[in-house]
Amino acid sequence: MTGNVENASGIISVDTEVISQFAGHAALDCFGIVGMATLSMRDGLAKLLKGDSVSKGVNVRIDEENNLTVDFHIIIAYGVNIMTVVNNLKSTVKYQIEDYTSMKVEAINVYVEGVRVID
Repeated sequence: MTGNVENASGIISVDTEVISQFAGHAALDCFGIVGMATLSMRDGLAKLLKGDSVSKGVNVRIDEENNLTVDFHIIIAYGVNIMTVVNNLKSTVKYQIEDYTSMKVEAINVYVEGVRVID
């Protein structure tokens, strides 16, 4: 699915995969987030995603009014306040996505899939 941004020159179509990649990298810049997670279908455990696969931990949906809903599956650092990390993630990513795409972010849902100790 693609989102459309209209300007004076015409219409720009942005694929959800592009938004997922951008949102995943923006989330990794937030304090307290170790990485994005995906659930293993085989054993049901969360696995840490690295590199270009961060978009697999992000799900982007676009509604009829061209608004975005973004779901994050994250792994956080041990010892940080979960609510503070999640609020920081939501505000940072919302601002960056809206600035990057000119599309409105309707909701950001965060699922903490695990906690890791970082060195």
